[in-house]
Amino acid sequence: MRGQRFIGYAYLAPYIIGLLVFTTLPFLASFYLSFTSYDLMTEPRWTGFANYERLFTRDRTFVKSLNVTLIYVFLTVPLKLAFALFIAAILNYRLQFIGFFRTAFYVPSILGGSIAIAVLWRYIFSSEGLANMALAAIGFAPVDWFGDPTNALFTITLLRCWQFGSAMVIFLAALQSIDKSLYEAAAIDGAGKVRTFFFITLPLLTPVIFFNLIMQMVQAFQEFNGPYIITQGGPLKSTYLLPLYIYDEAFKKFNMGYASAIAWVLFTIITVLTLVAFWSSKKWVYYAGDKRS
Repeated sequence: MRGQRFIGYAYLAPYIIGLLVFTTLPFLASFYLSFTSYDLMTEPRWTGFANYERLFTRDRTFVKSLNVTLIYVFLTVPLKLAFALFIAAILNYRLQFIGFFRTAFYVPSILGGSIAIAVLWRYIFSSEGLANMALAAIGFAPVDWFGDPTNALFTITLLRCWQFGSAMVIFLAALQSIDKSLYEAAAIDGAGKVRTFFFITLPLLTPVIFFNLIMQMVQAFQEFNGPYIITQGGPLKSTYLLPLYIYDEAFKKFNMGYASAIAWVLFTIITVLTLVAFWSSKKWVYYAGDKRS
């Protein structure tokens, strides 16, 4: 019995060691460094709440970056979830070559976060890229996708929404698990497809919607590759998300203590919004066997 237990711990050891060394220790170290002045070259110097005081009272770049990040998150997450659910509903039908289409729609989720796709996206929306070529072909004037602040953020948002595959797969699995007898009963009662969707499908999908909401929100707050490769945070810092600001402070200016403070503020924002989402879920998420009216 002890031998079997030892073997079990031996299999778990790589994960536990990795969790401690590469996650827990850096997590705690960043919290300590957020109260210090540290440039990676000298010993950290304790400064107390100086980094946070500067962050909330004197740093206009942080305020701008925070606003951009919040706009980005509250744009991309609903659009991505809505589009993922729409495509999942279509792929739920028994169509010819449905396996191919499901795979094709999932592929962007695998490739979307790569550097190569970010470079390709920058080419597509450049002044002479495919997007403007398509607009010219139908008689529209070319758009300055990256030169205008509003268009630049919208273009980055499109890249995030294009990576809807993982949410789509989860929605598709949930749709296939819904009891078909519910739809048959609704059809007998004369309910149309729209009423069936809003009164049967959508309520039964709320646990999955909630899960995707949390996961996509956390990932959106951590977005880095797209804005960094495509716009470098410009123009006029219109795509300067907080992860880019953290990177610049830590690895360009070597203000590791200040970057840690920004990272902990970002972590706090994600935590608060997640807690709010869990609190609100009591009002709109319905699980199997739920007796609420």
